Amino acid sequence: SKLAALFEHPLYKVPIPEVTDGDKLFVVNPMEKFSLRSSGSDEWVSNSKAEMVLPTGKTAYDTYPTWLKFHVGINRYELYPRQDPLMPALLKDLATLKIVSSVQKSGGTQLKLIMTFPNYGQALFKPMKQTRDQETPVDFFYFSDFERHNAEIAAFHLDRILDFRRIPPVSGRLVNITQEIRDITTDKKLAKTFFISPAGNVCFYGECSYYCSTEHALCGKPDQLEGSMAALLPDKTLAKRRSWRSPWRRSYHKSKKAEWELNPNYCAQVKETPPYNSGHRLLDLIDMAVLDFLMGNMDRHHYETFEKFGNDTFLLHLDNGRGFGTHSHDEMSILAPLQQCCRMKKSTYLRLRLLATEPYRLSDVLREALAA
Repeated sequence: SKLAALFEHPLYKVPIPEVTDGDKLFVVNPMEKFSLRSSGSDEWVSNSKAEMVLPTGKTAYDTYPTWLKFHVGINRYELYPRQDPLMPALLKDLATLKIVSSVQKSGGTQLKLIMTFPNYGQALFKPMKQTRDQETPVDFFYFSDFERHNAEIAAFHLDRILDFRRIPPVSGRLVNITQEIRDITTDKKLAKTFFISPAGNVCFYGECSYYCSTEHALCGKPDQLEGSMAALLPDKTLAKRRSWRSPWRRSYHKSKKAEWELNPNYCAQVKETPPYNSGHRLLDLIDMAVLDFLMGNMDRHHYETFEKFGNDTFLLHLDNGRGFGTHSHDEMSILAPLQQCCRMKKSTYLRLRLLATEPYRLSDVLREALAA
């Protein structure tokens, strides 16, 4: 396995700084069991009547479902650990756990659903909108492209292979539209959009600002629909996140260009602007540009960070559905932050060099990761 060999390489063994309580997103009492509110809320709360004497051989942590272990493991330096024993179990849960509720996620331009599991875990479901090998039409603007469910899955694995570990875990899943969406949804607006197509397939289209119409309906065969299931991050009421506008954001206009496209010295002013004028924020942004370039994603207008950690933390690489739209075109403009600032983390540079060598070739290890 090239993938296993890659993760055993010394470049993938570099330790992160020591994690103190202040570096953890959540500090939990190791003796306390947690119970979940059954109010339908996705919050978890401390159970004040928790038994202090635990069953032999079981810590309170062992009683947590995988999604909660994932949340508790988030710290200032990483979304999940490099050699994470939890990851296979979490990916399996996303692909197999029973779905007890599905509602449409508000906001965003395209249809997405929030799925809830019996253990109160939740996932973001992005349905398959076109065939897997369909490419972005050459005359499409980046902002009018479909979101691809398989791009979300591949982006997670690519991010992990690059050792960024800033994308929440994503699995592929076949969903039964009838039993796992239509029959159990409490979302009245979503429920109104189901119909049976002339071919006898179950279809729905939801409500959103683009592609939510009968012409763009999502149809099963006859009710099986492929999609991506991404583990949700902790509720924003428990862990606030800050959204940052990317300095290299595109204009989202058919004819206007952004300032960075017109000014080759644009990086000089970014370097003077907080938070890019100190710490490693600018280098983190260049990491994100490298990730986006490798998947051809031109749609990175914002990124997020956990508020608790201030400016000294990693960037969350969320919403990657517009990546992997063309298999043989390199969009060089995505690398503008790297070209204009002419700097990169040494660790990223060394890993990219490693991934260009035959024993660890990036396309081979990514193919192996996706085979599962």
